[in-house]
Amino acid sequence: MMKRGRVVHGVHAMFAAVVTAAASGTAAAETLQDAWQLAISRDNVLAAASSDVEGARASEQAARGARWPSVQASAGYTRLNASPSLDVATSGSTFRSGPIFRGNEYVAGSVRMNVPLYAGGQISAGIDAAHKVFVGATEDQQATISALKLDVAEAYVSVLRARRALRAAESSVTSLSAHSGDVQHLVDRELVPRSDALAAHVALANAEQVRVRAENSVEITQAQYNRRLGEPLGRAPELDDGIPVDVLLSAEPIEALLRQALASRSELKGLAARADSLTSQSQAEAGKLRPQLALTGGYTHFDNQILDRQDFSMVGIGFTWNLFDGGQARHRAAALRSASRAIHSRRDDLRTSIELEVRQSWLDVHEAQARVKASSEAVAQAQENLRMTRELYGAGLGTNTQVLDAVTLQIGALNNHDNAVLDESLSLLRLARAVGAL
Repeated sequence: MMKRGRVVHGVHAMFAAVVTAAASGTAAAETLQDAWQLAISRDNVLAAASSDVEGARASEQAARGARWPSVQASAGYTRLNASPSLDVATSGSTFRSGPIFRGNEYVAGSVRMNVPLYAGGQISAGIDAAHKVFVGATEDQQATISALKLDVAEAYVSVLRARRALRAAESSVTSLSAHSGDVQHLVDRELVPRSDALAAHVALANAEQVRVRAENSVEITQAQYNRRLGEPLGRAPELDDGIPVDVLLSAEPIEALLRQALASRSELKGLAARADSLTSQSQAEAGKLRPQLALTGGYTHFDNQILDRQDFSMVGIGFTWNLFDGGQARHRAAALRSASRAIHSRRDDLRTSIELEVRQSWLDVHEAQARVKASSEAVAQAQENLRMTRELYGAGLGTNTQVLDAVTLQIGALNNHDNAVLDESLSLLRLARAVGAL
């Protein structure tokens, strides 16, 4: 019975040592915030979203440039086989000039400026459409960051979960190994049947298999986590057990969380911006059917020997009106309006999906919190049950099966508690993501 007491105290000491080691390494441990920063700086999908934002910003600037005057310059040199001359014949006389161009060649150049006065609303609608595309790209970038952070958090929690499962498996092996030694000692003294030793050895072998699988799971989850961060797959990071979560979020009424989600989710904002952009593009297409008015001005240089000057300036107002284009602009505008309505329909569908996501995450948080409370009590009861069962077995008042069952109950209680704690943190992160706060 003294040996059994030493085993129980040894298990408790092992858990205390693990907790102490974890606490001592917290300062240098990699936090979830560190993981987020690494992933954000290296993720290719996010880099693509950022490029989309830059492209949309440039497109908006290009659309705004349509309001400014445009200036074009042109110049050319021409050489003829023979310079023409001016030949004027009237009823009374005939006049023939000398060569128009000196040396059978001439140089011509011009500078022309065009200022739009009225474009049927095309320019304003084009600017608004480009701005909405930029807004949509920005919201998509934010949605990508939020999804990336949740993805990294899930990988981070998976590593913690696998390591805690390995810790519990190692504890099971240690406890069953000590129990197997105690049983074998009692068998050697012919105090218990040999079947007790066989059962203890089988339980130890099974626990060793669980430990091996847990080790493999740790390696796999670490590789997946490292890949998400762009780190070497074989790296064994030291992770901080503390996960930054907003515990107060779960205390909010579900109706308030739903309102926050519908007002904050970047996916909804992005779809709304794209629908508005298509509406503005439709208005720009419709503007092509309206009159176009522009102010023009220019300067021209024309090398010649006949005209009284070589330099000319001009200013004027140009007017164009596309009276019939076969219905092209009208149909393009209708197609864009239909595309806008389609995006609005998808946005309405997404709203219900987000509402379901918020409600499910909120319920998952409360479930995990209840499990944490219940599993905490179960861990204490399982440890006490194991202690009492071993004492009864040592006194000949219990069976070997009861001891093995008690070990199984203790490890199961520890695993349940660890999973409940991690599930609570992960559910809170998912809830933050669902309401647009991650």
